[in-house]
Amino acid sequence: MPPGPVRINGMTSAAASLAMLERRQQVLANNLANVSTAGFKREQVFARLVGDAVSATDTRVDLTPGTVAQSNNPLDLALEGDGFFVVRTSEGERHVRGGSFRLDPEGRVVDNSGNALQSDTGDIRVPPSGTANIEIDAAGKISVDGRAMGQLRVERIAAGVSPQHEGGVRFLPDVSRADVPPAERRVKQGFIEESNVNPMDAMTSMLQVLHRFGAAQKTISTLDAVRGIAVNDLGKPV
Repeated sequence: MPPGPVRINGMTSAAASLAMLERRQQVLANNLANVSTAGFKREQVFARLVGDAVSATDTRVDLTPGTVAQSNNPLDLALEGDGFFVVRTSEGERHVRGGSFRLDPEGRVVDNSGNALQSDTGDIRVPPSGTANIEIDAAGKISVDGRAMGQLRVERIAAGVSPQHEGGVRFLPDVSRADVPPAERRVKQGFIEESNVNPMDAMTSMLQVLHRFGAAQKTISTLDAVRGIAVNDLGKPV
């Protein structure tokens, strides 16, 4: 029985490497572009082997906390440790690590995209006269001018789960989502969690990817030249 066709070769491997490196460069560029975005979590790219030993590219969110910096704005919120705040968008609830919130014309506490921050009773509405007197404690209890306004929703996902990034600092809630008990919460009012992107590391990685991309391109050119010799020269009579 004749041997089956060769399904994997150097050209295929080099092409898969180019695709992986291109995706990695895109992710690194996006990380670098968000180095100053509060609450942003960098993505990491890795390759895995699939059928016929061809590599496929996957990404994973790095949930390492960023530096928490004081801003003294009462509507700036951050979390120490794990967990997410919950915002309501037009497409459903989403997780965020925090950020600079504000009051919209209806008196709701919203993020920069107008998505309402959620408490245990729904949207948080603050009377305009109480804007400067809003207080949120470490457990997420909200009070305005001394009047209780509910408690922030804070959720976590299972350890080892990488949430799906959606537009900047928002994440799709994983099915493992669960409330963080109030005693375990560490909400920081008047603080911002900075991006966890290290700009020097990102730039160094981008240069490494550039060099590897060039090497993979050279490999393809060399293999193509070898094939040309095999087709055009080896078959000639001596």
